[in-house]
Amino acid sequence: MKLSAAAITSLLALTLTSEECFAFSTAFTRGSSTKTSRSSLSASANPTESVFLTAETAKKCIDTAGASPCYAYSLSTLKENAEKCLAFPSAYGLTVRYAMKACPNGTILKLFNQSGIYIDASSGYEIRRAMEAGVPADHISLSTQELPSNFAELMDLGVKVNACSISQLERIGEYYAGKGQRVGVRVNPGVGSGGFSASTTGFSKTNVGGPSSSFGIWNELVEDGTVPAIVEKYGLHVERIHTHIGSGSDPAIWQSVATKSLSFCKIFKTVESLNLGGGYKVGRNPGEPSTDLQEIGEPVADAFRAFAEETGRELRLEIEPGTYLVAMAGALVSTVQDKVFTTGEGSHIYLKLDSGMTDVLRPSLYGAIHPMTIFPGSGETADVGSETESAVIVGHCCESGDLMTPESGQPESLAERELRKAEIGDILVMDGSGAYCSGMSTKNYNSFPEAPEVLVDESGNAHLIRKKQEMKQIWQNECTPEGLF
Repeated sequence: MKLSAAAITSLLALTLTSEECFAFSTAFTRGSSTKTSRSSLSASANPTESVFLTAETAKKCIDTAGASPCYAYSLSTLKENAEKCLAFPSAYGLTVRYAMKACPNGTILKLFNQSGIYIDASSGYEIRRAMEAGVPADHISLSTQELPSNFAELMDLGVKVNACSISQLERIGEYYAGKGQRVGVRVNPGVGSGGFSASTTGFSKTNVGGPSSSFGIWNELVEDGTVPAIVEKYGLHVERIHTHIGSGSDPAIWQSVATKSLSFCKIFKTVESLNLGGGYKVGRNPGEPSTDLQEIGEPVADAFRAFAEETGRELRLEIEPGTYLVAMAGALVSTVQDKVFTTGEGSHIYLKLDSGMTDVLRPSLYGAIHPMTIFPGSGETADVGSETESAVIVGHCCESGDLMTPESGQPESLAERELRKAEIGDILVMDGSGAYCSGMSTKNYNSFPEAPEVLVDESGNAHLIRKKQEMKQIWQNECTPEGLF
């Protein structure tokens, strides 16, 4: 069953203010097949700015990048989000680690490093990338599905490694046997939380805790003595417990896991810090809530104080925000390069972008919804106008799944979006693209090059922070052995 925009607004009115309902209904209208209703004059003017871009600054981003599409990041938003994370409530000290997989651009790494934020890396390659950006090795923590073959070299440099499986703990123990090597232990606490699943124990692409997740050492192996026995066998020094429940974490689950995680700290008397990994929900669209870090952090700080009263041990808190720091600080700036339509039942108007799953994979992978704003190709706010149109937004790949406007949580279902009526050459800004977009793209599919990136400063000036990939770089590592055929 499909709902009209009016029906959706009526349902939302149960929980949202009238202003929020109106904003939502005008920004997000799903699959109507009535062509006569697709183009209309808006009750109010079309938006003249996106989250942090105007028609003028969006055009500046393309001009500075020298190409469309490009990723744009807001310097002021990055700084503001860093300050919020560094103010997270803690009882006995705080270390904020940026989950760099969210957006690993070197300029952003340098900015956060300068702000006093450390790094959470997910591979040995990310460690090297962070160090190349000037991050000290002892400011980097590694939690990985694949322990690097050179893990000892990295640990000797000062990188803090969390053993994420029994075999990883054994490998570290065997190498450092009898040396009192410091190590962290990542525990799967038995529950998780993901932005696209209501289940705390079932499988979800964004859920990395619970019995349906392979991440971390299963909690029972810590509690039944298996892990403590390995630690004792090799004389390891467990300095840190790490848990992670997923991206877009539910605050109630996050707080519950904090208490559960502290129980693991009791098992190892040498533990000095507890890393409560897991993302914080960021509302990308109107009506979606964002996590209040102060609200979620105070009960956790209280739990640390209670632990100290009971054990006499004051533990340092570590957190690993990724999405919270960069999601709404980034946008994909694209150009409408074609416009087509179909007729009959199930027909649509389609806007084809010069970007797609090669740049923002989240809609195709998760059915994620991103805010969108269309600006005139002239880059002039005066040309915005008031006419709107419902259309399906698709990418440039020869791939039916290259869809930018799916039904929420349903990547294989088309949805229309009511936006400013677009012409070929207009600019489309997809906000909420700072996290898991540039760093998680399918670049080079159909041989499309990697898009450039720019940073927009407080004055609205754009600065190039990654060049567009040159065509030859796509195939430069290919080789054909002589005489093969």
